[in-house]
Amino acid sequence: VPAPAAPVRQERAFEDWAEYAELQGRLRQTRTSGSNPYGRTHEGFNSALATVDGTKVVNFAAFNYLALSHHPRVRQAAKDAVDRYGTSASATPLLFGETPLHHELEAEIARFIGTEAAIVFAGGHATNVATVGHLFGPEDLVVHDAWIHDSTVRGCILSGARRRSFPHNDWAALDRILTGARASHRRALVVIEGAYSQDGDIPDLPRFIEVKKRHGAMLMIDEAHSIGVLGRTGRGVGEHYGTDPADVDLWMGTLSKALGSLGGYIAARRPIIEYLKFTAPLHIFSTGISPANAAAALEALRVVQDEPERVARVQELAEFFRAGARARGLDVGVSRLSAVIPVITGDWEKTMALSNSLLERGVNVMPIGYPAVPRDQCRLRFFINADHSEADLEHSLDLLV
Repeated sequence: VPAPAAPVRQERAFEDWAEYAELQGRLRQTRTSGSNPYGRTHEGFNSALATVDGTKVVNFAAFNYLALSHHPRVRQAAKDAVDRYGTSASATPLLFGETPLHHELEAEIARFIGTEAAIVFAGGHATNVATVGHLFGPEDLVVHDAWIHDSTVRGCILSGARRRSFPHNDWAALDRILTGARASHRRALVVIEGAYSQDGDIPDLPRFIEVKKRHGAMLMIDEAHSIGVLGRTGRGVGEHYGTDPADVDLWMGTLSKALGSLGGYIAARRPIIEYLKFTAPLHIFSTGISPANAAAALEALRVVQDEPERVARVQELAEFFRAGARARGLDVGVSRLSAVIPVITGDWEKTMALSNSLLERGVNVMPIGYPAVPRDQCRLRFFINADHSEADLEHSLDLLV
């Protein structure tokens, strides 16, 4: 006779949920360090300089890498789109929800990256969830970097595929996983990032391409933090390495960071994009990006090509800040080449207190803690923008020290 099942603790009120209690504990810890930095708002543009509670500050909390979200041409394009098309697409993309701007944007993305076609979705996080979750299923294998973004993990869960992770940037470990598991799965996907959002380093892309080809897997790269920043002309990690765009199956990126708008995209071969357009639930059932967002992203791509000095400038400033931080004995971890530079502080309360103290002295930088990073790897995360100045970078580092 089987033993009776243990009684289940019923939680009927949301306030009784253990997960909610954990959140309250984290919020209490936040309050013990002074004001809660996660309640800060910016007045005016969110770029290298910002206004917080009426005070101008040097700002490192904007991933507006190329300073395009307030560029005159980009703002004017968005205004013109509102005047012509209104404030919303007002329908799903397949059901009369696209303007000519949306098609121009997808064509420009594909041309910029060097693929046959592209599709734009209404959010960057949603793009990864929708793409991985829709293209792959229970018979498939998804292998990703251990530091991959939450959006890819959510996509894997939605897909029902077997999910494995490999140690950060360890292409040899990926090779071993695929050697042991590829033959027993219908399809295999490898997912890495072009620049990692919490640590700011980049993958050894040529090695990952070799591995994925050897095992007949697809390769997807999340370029949220590398498009517009890496490469001589801002075309991302592929341009940085001189990669043939056809060697990567799914180029994913966001429009909300270096391109100063909102949304996400997949650039790939035409059959893949056609399949996503007509079958991906996010494209079929969700309203697309607004005409203003489409116009802003399209004009931003044109500005990047007309003003390549912006790409060179953000790369130069990021290296200046990294070198300055290291020279002062600060721990920037494995950050390299990207415009994401963490200063690892370790303790959560110390990190919160540093963030609040810096704001009082005119520097806005956000603290990052668990669960985004390990509990003992709390950090201040600095995003470098093209319109920072060397003097502001030096001053901010001196204050932090």
